Amino acid sequence: MSLPINIHDLINGQAIEWERLEFKAGWNPEKILHTVTAFANDNNNWGGGYIIIGVEENNGKPILPPKGLSHELIDEIQKKLLELCHLISPNYFPVVAPVTYKEKQILVVWCPGGDTRPYKAPEKLVRNSQQEYFIRRFASTVKANREEELQLLQLAAKVPFDDRINHNAEFEDLNITLIKEFLKDIGSDLYEISEKMPFPDLCRQMQIVRGPEEYLKPVNIGLLMFNTEPSKFFRGAKIEIVEYHDDVGDSFTEKIFTGPIHHQLRMSLQYIKNSVIKEHVRKIDTQPEAIRVFNYPLTAIEEALANAIYHKSYELQDTVEISIYKNRIDILSFPGPLPPTSETDLQKDKVVVRTYRNRRVGDFLKELDLTEGRGTGIPKIRKAMATNNSPEPVFQTDENRSYFLTTFYISPDFPRSKEKSKEKPVEKTVEKTVEKTVEKVLALIKDNPKTTQKQIAESTGLTRRGVEWQLNALKEKGLIKRVGPDKGGHWEIIDQKKEANK
Repeated sequence: MSLPINIHDLINGQAIEWERLEFKAGWNPEKILHTVTAFANDNNNWGGGYIIIGVEENNGKPILPPKGLSHELIDEIQKKLLELCHLISPNYFPVVAPVTYKEKQILVVWCPGGDTRPYKAPEKLVRNSQQEYFIRRFASTVKANREEELQLLQLAAKVPFDDRINHNAEFEDLNITLIKEFLKDIGSDLYEISEKMPFPDLCRQMQIVRGPEEYLKPVNIGLLMFNTEPSKFFRGAKIEIVEYHDDVGDSFTEKIFTGPIHHQLRMSLQYIKNSVIKEHVRKIDTQPEAIRVFNYPLTAIEEALANAIYHKSYELQDTVEISIYKNRIDILSFPGPLPPTSETDLQKDKVVVRTYRNRRVGDFLKELDLTEGRGTGIPKIRKAMATNNSPEPVFQTDENRSYFLTTFYISPDFPRSKEKSKEKPVEKTVEKTVEKTVEKVLALIKDNPKTTQKQIAESTGLTRRGVEWQLNALKEKGLIKRVGPDKGGHWEIIDQKKEANK
C-alpha cells in the first residue's frame, strides 16, 4: 500500500512536524502499540502521526541512511501489528506501508486521528493488564494524567470539521483529475499506481472518504481540496480581494477567487504579486549595490493568507477578505484563534497553539509547500517585515475571538508619491465602473424599496462585502436612507430638491 505523502519529505520532517514522527530501529511491540494509540487519540488535533520502523533516531531525528528491515521481519511485524491493534479499545487500525528508502526496506505506520476517540490500550502486554489512555506530549508518548484524560473525553465528540463526513455530498463530487494533480505535485508514490487503482480505493487510501460501499461519502477536506467548486458546499470557501483607490471607499476594484482552496490561495497570491507588490530600486553613487525595497514583502502576505485559509472556519459563511488601501493591507478571517490563545498572546514573538481547527487542511497545505510548521507563521511574518524595513505587522482579535485581522503597513522607504501617479489612469477606469454600479443600486432601490442585499449582489455582481460598502457610501453621500429596522425596514431614495428646500 502506498502513502499519499512524499517519503523523503516525511522522513526529513519537511512535510510533518517532528512531534508527529516516531522513529524505531526495530520492532518493540509494547511501545509501538502505545504510540499508535497516542496518535489515534490525537489530543492536540494535529492529525495523528507516523511511526517509521527501521530507522534509528537521535533526539527524535532520524539517523540516515536507515538501518532497514528484512523482508521476513516486515511480514512478521505487519501480522503482529494487526493482532496488537485488536487490543486497542475501541478497535483502531492504522495504515501500514512497506517502503524502499535509500535502498533499504522500512515500514511506515500511518496513524490518522481516530473517529471514535478516546482510545485505550494495555499498559503491559500481559494478561489482564490495566487499560490506559496514551497521548503525545511534545515528541514523546506518555500515559495520560487525570486532567489529560478529561480533555480526551471532551474531544470525543469534536472531530475537526474538515475531517467530518459530508452527508450532503456524493462520492462523485470528488474530482479524480484534481486528486492526481495533487499527488503528482507532492511527489507521492501513490500517483504512479493511481491509474490502476479503483477510484474508491484511492480515495480511501487518502482518507478523504468514509463509510461502507453502499454509503460511501466524502469528508469535508476532500470537497475543499478536490471539488471544482467547494463553495457549493461551504459558502465561505472563497477569497475576496478589494482594492480601494480613494479614502472614502466608493472607488474600488473587487476580485473573487473560487475553486479548490489551494488553487484559490495560489491565484490570489499571483494576483497580489502582479498587481499590488511593487519594488523600488535606488542607486547610490558611493556604493556598487543599489538599495531595493518593496512596498510590502510578498513572503509576509503569503504566510498570513495561508494562515487565514488554514485557520478559518468553513462552517461559517464568511469569506477570507483582503482589503488593499493606499497605505496598508488587511487580511481578515473568521473566527479568531481557538482558546486559550488571546490577543495578548498574538503580540508575543512566538505563539504556542495547542489545538487546531482544521488539522487536515494544514497537512495538505504543508505538503504543497503553501504553509510551514505549526507556530512558525507569526515569527516568519515578523522577520519578513523587518528584513524589508517595514513597520511591525499588527495581529488583532476581540474578547470573543470572533475574527482574526492581520494588518501590514506600507514600507516608509517606499516612494508613495510615484506610486500614486502610476495609478491615476486606473482610478479613472474604476470610477466609471463604480458609477455604473451606483446607478444599478439606485435603480433597484427605486423599483423595490424592500430589495435585499442578496438581491442587490445578484443583480450587480458585487459580493456581500461590496454591497455593504456601496450602501454605506450612498448613505454617507445623502442619496439613500434606511427607514425602519434592519429586518423589516426598507431603503428610500432621498429627494435632493426637497432636502435643499428644507
